[in-house]
Amino acid sequence: MSRADLAGRQAELLQALLADGPPPSGFDASRLRVEAQVLRRKHGRVLAYQRPELAEALGERFGPLFAEFTTVRPKRDTERSGAYADAFVTWLIEGGHLPKPKRGLVSRLRRR
Repeated sequence: MSRADLAGRQAELLQALLADGPPPSGFDASRLRVEAQVLRRKHGRVLAYQRPELAEALGERFGPLFAEFTTVRPKRDTERSGAYADAFVTWLIEGGHLPKPKRGLVSRLRRR
């Protein structure tokens, strides 16, 4: 298999895992769904660790809201975690899950 072929297969796998893309040939769709869920939960834990003030503001709602967010807005394979966290904060505010914060709090919630 050439490097280009391998890169293409890797991109298909990332699309399936991170962005609800179709499973690449040779992969079990149900196993990929389970792995995608695991990766999303792990990413949620990392985000809560990186942005503790956000996790604290949401409390027990953090996990379910992050799961809902990842369903409607999956992480792109080239997207950095910080940008994805910013998109989550924006989604929370726009959806009324968090009050529209004062200017200083927005910057603290979005970027450290």
